[in-house]
Amino acid sequence: MLPVAKAVLNLTARGVQRTAVRQAHRKHEPDFHDKYGNLVLLGGAAAFTTVWGYVLTQAGIEWGLSPVGKVTPKEWRE
Repeated sequence: MLPVAKAVLNLTARGVQRTAVRQAHRKHEPDFHDKYGNLVLLGGAAAFTTVWGYVLTQAGIEWGLSPVGKVTPKEWRE
């Protein structure tokens, strides 16, 4: 392995070790994301599903996804 790559890996490993030690000694108390993160995520997913469910079924938008019957070949020119 190249010396530069070794040095980079060593620095990365040291940084990870420092972070792990710092987090191990810190008293972890729940923050907003720990308390409400999943609830906020589920609420957003429900709102997303509700809005798009309405748009796709009730809004009356003509999507026109199928070209069947709409695309006709042109007459051949000789």
